[in-house]
Amino acid sequence: MVNDIVQETGTLRVLRAEVPVSATLHVWLKAVTPDAPGTMAFILGGDKIGEVQVGNAEEYVFRTFIANSGGDLSCVYDTATTAVSVAYFFNAAEVVENGITVMHTSTANAPAPVPHGYHFRPPFGWMNDPNGFGRFGGRPHLFYQHYSHGLRWNTMHWGHAVSQDYIHWHHMPIFLFPSEDLTARPDRRGGAFSGSAIPIENEGGIRVFFTEQVIDRIPEAQVQLTATSHNIITASQAEVILPSRPTGLGLTLDFRDPYVVKGPDGLWKMVLGSLSQQGGVILLYETDDPVAAGDWRFAGTLLLEERFGTAVIECPCLLPLDGPAEAPETRWGLIYGLMNSTHADTGRKNLTLIAVGHFDGVRFLTDFEQELDFGTDNYAFQAFVDGDTPVGIGWLANWADVSLTIDFPTAMTLPRELLLQDDAILTPPVAAAASLRRGVIDETRLAAGETVGLATGAVEIGLELSSPGAPFVLHFDHPDVALAVRLDAEGLSILYEPPGLDARPGAETTPRYIARGARPSSLTIFLDAGSIEVFADHGRWAGTKRIEGFEPVRSVRLEAIEGYVTSGRIFTLKL
Repeated sequence: MVNDIVQETGTLRVLRAEVPVSATLHVWLKAVTPDAPGTMAFILGGDKIGEVQVGNAEEYVFRTFIANSGGDLSCVYDTATTAVSVAYFFNAAEVVENGITVMHTSTANAPAPVPHGYHFRPPFGWMNDPNGFGRFGGRPHLFYQHYSHGLRWNTMHWGHAVSQDYIHWHHMPIFLFPSEDLTARPDRRGGAFSGSAIPIENEGGIRVFFTEQVIDRIPEAQVQLTATSHNIITASQAEVILPSRPTGLGLTLDFRDPYVVKGPDGLWKMVLGSLSQQGGVILLYETDDPVAAGDWRFAGTLLLEERFGTAVIECPCLLPLDGPAEAPETRWGLIYGLMNSTHADTGRKNLTLIAVGHFDGVRFLTDFEQELDFGTDNYAFQAFVDGDTPVGIGWLANWADVSLTIDFPTAMTLPRELLLQDDAILTPPVAAAASLRRGVIDETRLAAGETVGLATGAVEIGLELSSPGAPFVLHFDHPDVALAVRLDAEGLSILYEPPGLDARPGAETTPRYIARGARPSSLTIFLDAGSIEVFADHGRWAGTKRIEGFEPVRSVRLEAIEGYVTSGRIFTLKL
C-alpha cells in the first residue's frame, strides 16, 4: 500500500505513486458541498493527462482513468471542494499476479491495524459474506460482500481477491457494483448481495449469480441476477434471471443468496434461502441451459427447517462430498446459515448447519446433520469441490454482534477442507496453513504448566492428550477479554467474556460456546489479532470466535493434571 500524501499546500493534496505503463486508476471521490464539483487531476511527467469530476455531495462516486504512459503520477485534489475515499491502481495484464496497489484510504475506511495478522481482510472498508468462492483460471478466487467507504454495513458491492494456496492473497479491483441509484446515497437500501460463481466452460472466465436488493422495491425487494466476466477483473452488465419468488409457499420477502452447482443429472441447480410460515426454507431451481444463463425453473423446496421459528435461511451451499456428482452413491452436503436463530440450551445465535445425505437432482434425503462450528463465528460458509477435495471459507463474525453505529472490522476464517468420515464432517484448515509457521516458540514449558509469552499473538498451538477427553483448561492472557479453551466431562468449550459484561443477577449472559460430548485426543488452536479458531481431532469439532478489538493474546498457560497433556507445541505464524 502506497497511501502517501506527499504534498500539502493549504487545502491542496497530492497522492503520488510510480505507476506502470497502461495503469488503470480507480478512485472514489465526492463533492464537499453541492455548490462545487469534486475534482481530481492527473499529472504525469509535469503534464496534466486527465481529470475526473463528480457532483454528488452525499456519497463517494466511482471514477476510472487510464495512464497510458508509466512514471511518477500525481493525483491532485483540493480538500476544500473534494473528499477522496479510496484510490488504487493496477495493470490489467499483471493484476492477477500482483494485485492492486492502494494509494489512499481515509480514516473512515482504513484497513485494520494488524501487522502480524494472517487471516484474510479487505484492503479497506467493510466486509461480510464470502461469495463466488472457487478455482478459476487455475487459481482460487474469493469474492466477498463489501462496502468501500466505511467500516459499517452499507450499500453492497463485491470485493475480490486471488490466491495460489488459499492463505496468501492478492487484492483485486472491486468486481461488482450496484446500480447507480443505489450508490447515490449511503442509505443502506441494498446492493449486490451474496451469491456464487461457476466457470464458463470452453471460453474461460466466469459467470456469477447474486441477489440484488432494493429495500423499497415493490413487489420484490430481492431478485436474482447473473453477470459474466472473461477477464476475471470486471463483470458485464447484470441481467435478471429470477424476477420473483415462487408463489403458493407463503414466503416472506427474503429470497436470496443463489448458489449454483452441477447436479447429478447433469443440469445446473440453484439453491436459495427464504422463510415461510413453517420455518426457514431452501428453494431449488434448475435449468437445461448448458451455460446456466437463463431458463431457470422452480423445482421445489429442498429443505424446511422448523426448529428455529422465524430463522430465515441464508447462504445455502450444496456440493458433493465424497465422489463425483453423477455417482448415485455420492453423498452431498447441504450447508446453510440460520439468521435470527437462537440455540435454546446455550444462547448461541445465528447457527450454521450441514446436512449430509443423498441428492438425486430434485430431492435431498438427509442421513445425518451437525453444526458446522460450535463457536458460531464462522457464518455464511461457502464451499466448492477443488479437484477431489471440498474446500470452504466463512465470515469470521456473527450478525448478533454487528452494530450499524459502531465500526466493525472483520476477517474471513482460515479456509477449511470438508472431509466425510463415517457419520461426521471434519473441517480441518487447509494444508497450506502450515506454511504460516515461522518457528517454534515452545515445546516443553506449556505442557509443564508454565506461562509462555506469545510475542505478536499470531500463533498455532498443538496439544496431544493422554486419552480421549482428558480434561484441561488453556488460559489466555488478553488485555480486554476473558478467554480460555476448556475440555471437561461436558465437552469442549471456548470461554469468552467480552469487555464490560454486566455480571449483575438477571443481566443477559454471554452465550456458551460448547461442543457437548466432544472427547478429542488432539487439538490445534490458531490465535490471531481478533480471533481464535479451535480444531479438535482434525476438525471433527471446530469452534471459531471473533475477539473484540485488535489486541493480541499476550501469553498462554495450561492447567491440567500431570500427564494428561502429553505434548504441547507453539509455533509463531506470519504471512
